[in-house]
Amino acid sequence: MSKSTATQARPLSPHLQIYRVTPTMAMSIVHRITGGALYFGTVLFALWLLAAATSQAWFDFVNMLFGSILGRLVLFGYTWTLIHHMLGGIRHLIWDTGHGIEKETSTRMAWVTLIGSVALTLVVWVAGYAVRGGF
Repeated sequence: MSKSTATQARPLSPHLQIYRVTPTMAMSIVHRITGGALYFGTVLFALWLLAAATSQAWFDFVNMLFGSILGRLVLFGYTWTLIHHMLGGIRHLIWDTGHGIEKETSTRMAWVTLIGSVALTLVVWVAGYAVRGGF
């Protein structure tokens, strides 16, 4: 049997080359990625708690790993991921109330989410180093 002409003439679904990336679309994608990345960060946090519950040597080893340049970079990324995902969740909560759905407002909220997450991450790390007594 051959296919009918109605099935053959159907338009194809839009693909990524058709869409123009908007701030709202980018923040939606980043929100999903940060949600997945939080699983990895939670495993690191659980490892740290496990080390604290076992022995001083294991705890010192994990602290040494997290205190290295690479470890601090990973922890900085985890902090940003956590804050960015939280702000994205607040943005979605506001949308659930019916506010901020307009195109201009949602674009502005996407930029505020990005800028706010970077600023709050820096504030958390500067405050943490200030409490700790420096770098």
